[in-house]
This record gives sequence, structure tokens and C-alpha cells, in this order.
Amino acid sequence: MIRILIADDQALVRAGFHAILDHEPDLEVVGEAADGREAVEQARRLEPDVVLMDVRMPGLDGIEATRRLLSVPGRALRVLMVTTFDLDEYVYAALQAGASGFLLKDAPREQLTGAVRTVAAGDTLLAPAITRRLVEQYVRRPPPSSGVPTALAALSAREVEVLRLVAEGLSNAEIAGRLTVSEATVKTHVAHVLGKLGLRDRVQAVVLAYETRLVEPGV
Repeated sequence: MIRILIADDQALVRAGFHAILDHEPDLEVVGEAADGREAVEQARRLEPDVVLMDVRMPGLDGIEATRRLLSVPGRALRVLMVTTFDLDEYVYAALQAGASGFLLKDAPREQLTGAVRTVAAGDTLLAPAITRRLVEQYVRRPPPSSGVPTALAALSAREVEVLRLVAEGLSNAEIAGRLTVSEATVKTHVAHVLGKLGLRDRVQAVVLAYETRLVEPGV
């Protein structure tokens, strides 16, 4: 059973998410919060597996709440950001704070339940088109350089290649097909990339790939 906390300042939104999620046999909503401060308190008390976190809330917003929740070493909690607009300027900051991905509030029922299961399993929710537009607009862009960026020097050539494909939004299965290797091999490469770079998950790997210009926005 996946335990879920819903954090949103709109009661109707919380009620809608609650009804959809509780209808699923493997999902259980254990609590609701109307702002970021309450979300932090509820998460610490209820210990959910996943927090559905609204980006914009009064008082403490979803980004700072996410940063506080994920600052505790060893905590298995996953945060899935929920936003009204696919170009919300705060979403990129949420990814930097450690969120496992983001979802639009008007997403279909199947996408919502699937997203919760995805992040609960330890994976990340990367919508390639939305992620690319966000990064293109808000990522810091260092001066152009040739070769592999210094920040990625610890990676092997194959690991750099895998990171580039991850940043393009490909799944492990798609990367395996592109490189003609097994999916298990790709998982190993991704694990090595995250470990060597000290990253939490694939979302942070995507952010770093764009920040170092390993992948160029729009390319």
C-alpha cells in the first residue's frame, strides 16, 4: 500500500485528488494539508511514501516545504509537485529542491495514479516536453566549452552518453534500445552516474546535464 499526503491550498482540489487516489486498491491517502508548513508537519507525523505538493501555497510554499522535507538524510519520502501551468517559473526550483517530478493539475486520472506509483517506486516523472521548456527558460547557462564538462569528468564515456539520453527524457528501456544493451545494464549505468555525481535521482541528473550544457535546450 502506497501512503499519500495531499498538500494543496484549495479544498476542492484536495477532495478531487483524495477521491481518485483512494479509489485505487494499492493507494491510500493518509492526510491532507492546506499549506506548506502544515505539509511538513503532517509528513513528519504521518510518514507517507509520497507527498502530492502544490507549488503555490500561502505562507510556506511548496518549494520550501519540499526542501525542508528532503533535507533529512536517509528519508525515503518522495515529493511529486503539482502545478496549474506547465511553464510555472517555480517548477525548476522545485526540481532543484529534490522533487521527483511534477504533474499538471488537469492531468487525467490514469496519469495521476501512474505518477504516484512511479515516484513511490523510486523512479522519477519526467515529461520531456515540459521539462525541456522549463529548463530552456530558467536554467543557468555557463559559457560554452568543448568536450565533457569538468563536473562530469568522473564519468566514463558510456556513462556520459547515458546521462545525455536521460536528459533527453528517454526511459531505461528506450536507452537500452538506443544503445543496444540490456535494460539491466542501463540501470547499472544510471546508478553509477547518480553515485559518482552525488545526485538524488534522475531529475537532478537532468538539471545537471542542462546546467553543464551537456545537453543544449532545444537541441
